[in-house]
Amino acid sequence: MNVLVFNCGSSSLTYKVFQRKTMHDGEVLIHGKAHRVGVKGTHPSFIEHYFGTELSKDTIPIGSHKEASSLVMDFIQSRQVKIDLIGHRFVHGGSHFVKSVLIDERTRNKLRLCLPLAPIHNPITMDVIEESKRVFPSVSQYATFDTAFHKTLPDYAYTYALPGNIRKMFAFRKFGFHGLSYSYVVGAAAEYLAHPAEELKIVACHLGTGGSSVAAIKNGCSIDTSMGYSPLTGLVMSTRSGDIDPMLAIYLMSVYGYHSDGLERLLNKMSGLLGVSGVSSDIRDLVHVDEEGNEGDKQSELALQMYIHRLKKYVGSYIFALKGMDVLIFTDDIGVQNWLVREKVCEGLNWCGLILDREGNRNAPTDRIARLDAKGSQVRILSIPTDEEIVIYREGIKLLE
Repeated sequence: MNVLVFNCGSSSLTYKVFQRKTMHDGEVLIHGKAHRVGVKGTHPSFIEHYFGTELSKDTIPIGSHKEASSLVMDFIQSRQVKIDLIGHRFVHGGSHFVKSVLIDERTRNKLRLCLPLAPIHNPITMDVIEESKRVFPSVSQYATFDTAFHKTLPDYAYTYALPGNIRKMFAFRKFGFHGLSYSYVVGAAAEYLAHPAEELKIVACHLGTGGSSVAAIKNGCSIDTSMGYSPLTGLVMSTRSGDIDPMLAIYLMSVYGYHSDGLERLLNKMSGLLGVSGVSSDIRDLVHVDEEGNEGDKQSELALQMYIHRLKKYVGSYIFALKGMDVLIFTDDIGVQNWLVREKVCEGLNWCGLILDREGNRNAPTDRIARLDAKGSQVRILSIPTDEEIVIYREGIKLLE
């Protein structure tokens, strides 16, 4: 049995084809990633495919995730690999979904009801689901949900300070996201450290080229996280504003005439690093801007400083919420590949027993778990490449069973 797994990020699309080997694990036959999907930056979009010893890389315009998934399935078919099941990461299931589901006409209609809940992620995943149905009409598909990991949030962490009738009427609460990633890295950290997750206090930073969040995890369970009812809140992200004063949105609508769709586009797709820098939504572009002191570079520097400042605030607050920290985890593209971000986040955290090995951090591998804490540090610092796809794959196997 071969399972094709799609994982849509806000500006990327990762895929893997697993061949089932054991009850829960599989061998990766093909994998790859489309980068800078729909991104307007200083570098072009491209897609990579890995098939055995073969590496294929195409630098081409990729305007949407639907286009990216079409390129993926074309490549798979060109290598004559049979697909028996297709799984998808669906970011926000709201109150409609609390666990993974096979996709049929009924669940497809309920998935469509969830599209407004995560306007950057859910619609693009739905597009990929429909494109997969077009290319492989007889292959069953299923969806997994990022919100499931955060079902352990205590009521005082997930409840908004709104009147009870409003919360109940509209099901307003914090859901949290990146749950598949957090599920993987917590297990990987526990295995690497040979210490049960149930005995660890972990602050995990999922830092992507699109969306980013932080989670406080105690005894293997999420107790708080930076994203909320939607993936808009929390950190400064690529094109998302993160935390802002809610009155700004009200003023824009009531005083300046913004409509809801225009406001949603402003906060989700025109803000964050892109809005502040005016250069790019990709932090990798801002780290390498020219140092000539022109206005554009100053704005890029400001965007980077805001990104780090907001991230450190959340890390610090979660150390207090956990009453200490045993492990600090960095994951996803920026978390694993950008040593500068890790270094700046760890600056000044000696008070909680955290000491970064600066040299080790700068030379850390990106293809496996790296330990970054210096001798004498009471907190373990880990860089862990996430593998949401294996979590999605295993959910599919459970559904079949």
